[in-house]
Amino acid sequence: MLDTVFFYIFATLVLGGGILTITRRNAVHSAIALIVSLLGVAGIYLLQQAEFLFAVQIVLYVGGIMLLFLFVIMLVNLDQAAHERQFNRQWLVALVAVVAVGAEIGYFYYRYLRAGSVVDVHIEDRVVDTLGNTAGNTQQIADRLFSGYLLPFEIASILLLVAVVGSVVMAKKRI
Repeated sequence: MLDTVFFYIFATLVLGGGILTITRRNAVHSAIALIVSLLGVAGIYLLQQAEFLFAVQIVLYVGGIMLLFLFVIMLVNLDQAAHERQFNRQWLVALVAVVAVGAEIGYFYYRYLRAGSVVDVHIEDRVVDTLGNTAGNTQQIADRLFSGYLLPFEIASILLLVAVVGSVVMAKKRI
């Protein structure tokens, strides 16, 4: 029962933050609303016992990406951006996209009702420690990431480092 209450609280945060993100005219207010939405998603991850995704959501998205967004907002000339046209008035294209997404959701909901049950998801193989205990999901992700995918992980970290250094150099030239 308590999980249901928390789910509705987090879902309200996600939906409310998402709506405020796209309806606010001030870019800083939109970024703060996006932070609220991302915190709601982190809460839903925690309710689903996905502790690793919860931590990544908080540290990476709320902490890192949103800080980057706020720096970009502060570096951009908002006075000039306020005078430019913000929307391109393609309501027909947006309406067609909304109808298509609604049809997809309806189709999958119809298939779910016809199936009558949720498909069971099986974990391929579980990591077992030396005491014979089954490892948690965070340890399983870490074992897979740092054993089989270590090289791509390190390449991605180097690319991100180069991108950060490049953005600092480009911003320094403008200031």
